[in-house]
Amino acid sequence: MGYTHITKEQRYKIQSWLEIGMTQKDIAERIGKEDSSLSREINRNKNAAGKYTAGLADKKSRSRRMEGKRQSRKLIKNKKLRRAVLTQLKKKKSPEQIGGKRKRDGKPYVVHETLYSYIYDYAPNWKQYLRQKKGKYRRRHGTKQREYAREQAKKRRIDERPSVVELRTEIGHWEGDTIRGKEKTTAITTHVERVSGYAIADKLDHATAENLKQKTVRSFARIPEEKKKTETLDNGLEFSEYELMERETGMTIYFAYPYHSWERGSNENFNGLLRQYFPKGTPFATVTQKDVDRAIRELNHRPRKRLNYLTPYEVFVKGMVP
Repeated sequence: MGYTHITKEQRYKIQSWLEIGMTQKDIAERIGKEDSSLSREINRNKNAAGKYTAGLADKKSRSRRMEGKRQSRKLIKNKKLRRAVLTQLKKKKSPEQIGGKRKRDGKPYVVHETLYSYIYDYAPNWKQYLRQKKGKYRRRHGTKQREYAREQAKKRRIDERPSVVELRTEIGHWEGDTIRGKEKTTAITTHVERVSGYAIADKLDHATAENLKQKTVRSFARIPEEKKKTETLDNGLEFSEYELMERETGMTIYFAYPYHSWERGSNENFNGLLRQYFPKGTPFATVTQKDVDRAIRELNHRPRKRLNYLTPYEVFVKGMVP
C-alpha cells in the first residue's frame, strides 16, 4: 500500500488509543501506517502541553497541505527539478530521502510533504513509484483496519440495552472501565453497579485482554446471579475478550460509543473517586490488590447523597431502599 494521508477519523482513533495507553507500534498496525509515519504525526501535532489531540492535528494537517500545494508550484514550474525527482522515485527512493539528499547537496529541493501533495494533486500517475509496503503486512483475511471494523460491528451498542437499565429501578446493571498507572502497561479495572454505586475492582499487573477477562470472571463469580444482568463497557482493547466474559459471567455486555464517556457516567464518576486513592501518575507497579480492596471497601461504605445518605454496600448487599 502506498502513501495515504491520515484521515480525521484515524486521528480521533489515535488520540483515543494513546489515552488508554496503547503503544505506537500497535496503533500504527491498526491504521495501516509505518511506525515512523505515526511517530511523525504524533510529534508534530502535539499541543502546548505536549498532548496529541485529533482536532489540532487535523487543523495543522490542513494548513500544511495548503502550504504544500503552494510549494508544489516549484515542481510545476521547474521542469529540471521535476525530472530529477521522478528519476529518484523510479529508483525506489522515498520522497523524504529525495528531499533530504538534495537539500544536503545544496541542490533545489522540495520537502516530502510537498512532493506527496504534488503527486496526489497534480501527478497521480507517479503513485506507482511510491514504495510499497512489504508482503509481510498483507493478511489473508483483511487488514487490521477491516478486522477492527468487523469487531466493532459485532458489538452490542448502548442504545440496544433494555429500557430498564436507563430507569435505574433494578439492581444488576453494571458499567466497566479501566484506569491506567504511570507505566501504562498496568491498570485497575473497575465495575460499578448503576443503582447502588457498589463497585468491584481488580489490579492488573499486565493490562491485557486475557488478564482482564480472567480477573473479571473471578470477581463476578462472588456476585449473586440475580445481581448481574448487564454491563456496559468502554471501547478499550483490554475488553476485546468480552464474548468470553459474557459466557462465563452470564451478563449481556453492551458498549458505549467511542469518545462518549458520559454514556458510562456511573463508572466515570466512580473512577474519579478512586483517583483520590491512586492519583494520575501513580506507578501501579507499587500498588497491590490489597491496596485496591482497601480503597474499594472504603468507597462502598461511603454514604452517598443520591442514596439518601445510605452507602452502596447497604443498598446492594443489604437491600435497603434509599
